Amino acid sequence: MDFRKFSRLIMLEQTLFSLPFALIGVLFAGGGTFSTWVWVIVALAAARTAGMSFNRVLDLEIDAKNPRTRDRILPRGEVSRSSVWLTALAAVVIFILAAFMLNKLCFYLSFFCVFLLFTYSFLKRFTAGSHFYLGLIEAAAPAGGYLAVTGQIDMVAILLGLVIMAWIAGLDIVYAFQDVEFDSREKLHSLPVAINRDKALVVSRLCYFFAFCCLLLLGTIAGKNAPFLIASIVVGLVFLYQQMLAGRAEESGNVAAIFRANLLISPILFMGALVDLWAGALF
Repeated sequence: MDFRKFSRLIMLEQTLFSLPFALIGVLFAGGGTFSTWVWVIVALAAARTAGMSFNRVLDLEIDAKNPRTRDRILPRGEVSRSSVWLTALAAVVIFILAAFMLNKLCFYLSFFCVFLLFTYSFLKRFTAGSHFYLGLIEAAAPAGGYLAVTGQIDMVAILLGLVIMAWIAGLDIVYAFQDVEFDSREKLHSLPVAINRDKALVVSRLCYFFAFCCLLLLGTIAGKNAPFLIASIVVGLVFLYQQMLAGRAEESGNVAAIFRANLLISPILFMGALVDLWAGALF
């Protein structure tokens, strides 16, 4: 598989988008060492590669039927199932190795993370709770970055995870608006299918509100100052903008606009945490 196909398979831009989440956890733990940053980056990239590869190969038949996804490279036959499986397995080995290089807790938890990554694709066949399961998987990035430095679970690690889990779950509910008719026809589960779009939108908004509250509480408990508070408020405004668009998700381009706005969130929080750490060190 050449690099161009590999980047399309795992949506490389989304991996780059996810990277600051893990590094935010490192910053909240005091910054760590250069070695910590390297292994956290390797672990995040490998975990995302494994997760995307698992999802693509396990959902192949579904993606081939869905008009929105049938042009992905695996349904089109541009890569083989075996090559995607090999990519996933290689990524799993690298992820576990990177976790081992961090500390024992990260190493032990890496096997649970692999279990989550592999099983996610099956959930929508059985339950509308898959949105929250995805949120749990994404929550592992900032919590894992924090654990990589501290080697222990505490309230800061939990709040880091809750912020991401609630926000990603709320975002994924809106994402599922695109496939309501297809999911209903194929008997796949999502909240918009289970309780209709309007009620699912209410749940999404509650998730975003909970995420924002956890974000403010996180800054307070971690003793963050003005830079992180400002970043949190800006993220809150992005949340509000996304939910305004979600209320008109049926309009052309609104879901795409929600995801473009989403790309701003991780860099904003990362810069807020980084400047806050620098300011604390200087003053």
